[in-house]
Amino acid sequence: MATENIAKHPFEVRNSVIQGSGVFALRRIRPEQRLIEYVGERITHDEANERYDDENMERHHTFLFEVDEENVIDAGRVGNDARYFNHSCDPNCEAVNEGGRIYIESIKNVQPGVELTYDYSYEHIGELPEELRLQYLCLCGAEKCRGTILKVKKPRKSRRKSTKTSSAK
Repeated sequence: MATENIAKHPFEVRNSVIQGSGVFALRRIRPEQRLIEYVGERITHDEANERYDDENMERHHTFLFEVDEENVIDAGRVGNDARYFNHSCDPNCEAVNEGGRIYIESIKNVQPGVELTYDYSYEHIGELPEELRLQYLCLCGAEKCRGTILKVKKPRKSRRKSTKTSSAK
């Protein structure tokens, strides 16, 4: 576990029913409260892909956070307690990117003892094969749980009209 001064945060890290370790409110947390910055080693997407091979993992698990098209934060290296916030399809927090720095902020009133979560918002375009859904399985228990930490986006249809013409010979 990270050795941050727990007194400066309104939460603590402990075992979670969602996944491994989680972050739990120690006192009431109001909406729009900045809780912690997500920190770690800043690396490229290529470096992240070399470190974490999703195709050979039974279940997806990393401490990576995408900052932009070039940069990723690997909180598995030099990270803090922000890496223990679990995913939920009905989150009480959100990740906010301010100039390349990532902060976890509350979006709801949270009572003491409640697990703090945010939607990881991993995107997948098109149909979601069963093996991929299982690899990115969600165990949040929310009433409207998607069953996966992936957000499936429909492919964008081209708005261009086809310029092809058919000619019969």
